[in-house]
Amino acid sequence: MVDWSKIPDLAAVTLLAAAFASIARRSSSQISGLWLTGWMMIALHFAALMFAPLGGRSGAVAGFIGLAALVWAGVLFMWASVPYRSKQRSSRWILLAMLLTNTAYIGVITFIPADWGALDAAAVLLGLLPLLLMLLTIRRFNHPLRWVLVIIYNSLAIGLLLFQHRPGNGTDLALNAVLFAVYFACSIHFWFNYRRASTGAFITIAGFLAWAAVFVVAPGMSAFLPNVHFESEVWNLPKYVVAVGMILLLLEDQIAHNKHLALHDELTGLPNRRLFQDRLTSSLERARRSGAKTALLLLDLDRFKQVNDSLGHHAGDLLLQHVGALLSGRVRRSDTVARTGGDEFSIILDEPVSREDAECVGQSLMQLIEEPLELDGHTVQIGASVGIAIFPDDALTADALCVAADFRMYACKAGDTQSPQPCSSRPAEVSNPAD
Repeated sequence: MVDWSKIPDLAAVTLLAAAFASIARRSSSQISGLWLTGWMMIALHFAALMFAPLGGRSGAVAGFIGLAALVWAGVLFMWASVPYRSKQRSSRWILLAMLLTNTAYIGVITFIPADWGALDAAAVLLGLLPLLLMLLTIRRFNHPLRWVLVIIYNSLAIGLLLFQHRPGNGTDLALNAVLFAVYFACSIHFWFNYRRASTGAFITIAGFLAWAAVFVVAPGMSAFLPNVHFESEVWNLPKYVVAVGMILLLLEDQIAHNKHLALHDELTGLPNRRLFQDRLTSSLERARRSGAKTALLLLDLDRFKQVNDSLGHHAGDLLLQHVGALLSGRVRRSDTVARTGGDEFSIILDEPVSREDAECVGQSLMQLIEEPLELDGHTVQIGASVGIAIFPDDALTADALCVAADFRMYACKAGDTQSPQPCSSRPAEVSNPAD
């Protein structure tokens, strides 16, 4: 008969998945989609287990789907925490290997548990296939998480070969061992990917550890403390803990993303005017205390409007992103590059710095920007004008320093050769190779 007692668990997981989906919908990351798919697998797990007590072929199929869905969810949670999954094609092969080998073992132990040869082959495959894939790709890519996965699954394969043929409870122990390996690996992957002091990270990692422990503690209590009974909701509690932890992680990431957007330019990812002003004020305070100098470079792209008008705003956006990356790559990590206007960038050269250093940096940045670049199949060559102001030589406050740099930048743009700032008089050129 149908096990209607699973309906509360199914309803609870479905509601959690719906809440998770509403939060994940606002996140554009692939992780939220993988997590949501995992929770849909958990819902399928409970739905299938409702029909497992039917017996016969139907009950066996329902039990297989329920167990496989639980494993698929764990493997998806694990893979979502692999930091290199989108960059390394081999990680997709390992994901496929994990899904296939776990599913094959569950299928064998569900439908033909008496076939010892098939059971041993499925157990060996659990450890052998991830190991072979890692060895085949180790020269091109190596990562500690791959070693962790290989060690866990080879240990699992050895353990299965030792006790899966045990009379009475061998198959139950084997299934619990597989599920323990999956969710223990999840806890390690989440710990590696979310090593931060946050409530969401702590709850999720602890939840996965508790989830894995269920597959050890529950059969252990059944064997050694048969008179002690816990309701199934107790063993399902870690699932809900993990769900809450994941929701908190998404909320924490969304808050961090909102804070980043408030202080950074959305197009280039550079600090915006607000963060630039804060960093300039802090830099001047440090310079006052140490008696050092701070340089402010104000860089404005020449004839940027011509690129926008001739190639479109998309090309203009690409140009700004390219310039932002160039500038960030040519200054020290302690310096600041910010986008403070449409085609205006500001650079803070923190101490120690001299006027000669600042002028040298300004000249090199102008030469860098003047180099031709490709935008949407067109070769674009622009220039830049730079204004330089030094604290405390040119101004004593942040606002006055910005005014001095702005004045000298416009003098440079106007072609004032008396200005001490480096100037760019090279005209912008836009060419189409097809012309």
